[in-house]
Amino acid sequence: MMTLRENAMAIYEHRQPDFYGDIMEAIELVPDPLLMECLIPPDGLPHKDAWGVSWILKEGAPGQHPHITDENKVIKDIEKWEEYVKVPGFDHLDWSLAEQVTASVDRREKMVGFMCAGGLFERSHFLMGIEDALCAYLENPDEMKALLRVIADYKITYIRLVAEKLHPDIIFYHDDWGSKQNVFLPPRVWREIIKPLQKEIADTIHACGMLYMHHADCICQPIVEDMVEIGVDIWQGVIAQNDIVKIQEVTKGKLAMVGGIDGPAIDISNITEEEIRQEVRRAVDTYCPAGRFFPGIPNGECFLKWNDGIWRDELKKYGRQYAIEHPIKENS
Repeated sequence: MMTLRENAMAIYEHRQPDFYGDIMEAIELVPDPLLMECLIPPDGLPHKDAWGVSWILKEGAPGQHPHITDENKVIKDIEKWEEYVKVPGFDHLDWSLAEQVTASVDRREKMVGFMCAGGLFERSHFLMGIEDALCAYLENPDEMKALLRVIADYKITYIRLVAEKLHPDIIFYHDDWGSKQNVFLPPRVWREIIKPLQKEIADTIHACGMLYMHHADCICQPIVEDMVEIGVDIWQGVIAQNDIVKIQEVTKGKLAMVGGIDGPAIDISNITEEEIRQEVRRAVDTYCPAGRFFPGIPNGECFLKWNDGIWRDELKKYGRQYAIEHPIKENS
């Protein structure tokens, strides 16, 4: 019987697994010192992070969110961005918990993962608000290139530091490039401003001996071939609103993917158990035949406890059944 790590790598390498399931089961995410220092209480009040961005967390909310207004946004004039942006350092970070958790992981059983949140696009709109950011990408491309250069250098330095201190197997890099309808930026603009810097980040991850898993639970279909060119090893968060089968065709097996189960469609109260199980089976039957696919919910879970238990139970059963009934032939 394979360990969780061995099973995940079998799917990743398009070899025969014991079962098909979410790769996150095989990854132990260690606490990110940067992220830990940015956690805020659920008091609904604004709290600033190291970049000066205001965040709020309301009680019962699934997570904290940037709270950007005309008064508190960091960059008030993109043409003078250098006057507003103060890049934080790393010398003050406490690595003790991350090192302790990393040391406790049995790497024969699981991979060590490090979540690298707030990518180039996300950090840019955190600093000025999404409206100003989208306008700036179109109207002030030179200023945005310069701003993202600074953010990319910050990310690259941190990734190298993480590799030196923790030696993770995989970087779980977060940057949502779209919505459920489309990518946020015209692909031409994304390719001109974000793509070259993202490739530098990918190259850094690989040079440090780690896999690059990119989280974007949104539409990325217009740029998937670019993601392959950049060096994204795994796309985590593939929502069913993408034409996943078409993506598998155009990327020619070069992009492993995680997701496919339509979480919002089954995370509702007026749904039957069979409908939830059917959606899980649909995703497995539709996307696993092409290989290198990890079925799962793009955002990781259903928020309704009963629904969450049902889809997990079905994937555990059907993911194993599918692997047995659809063996991968050698050299396939």
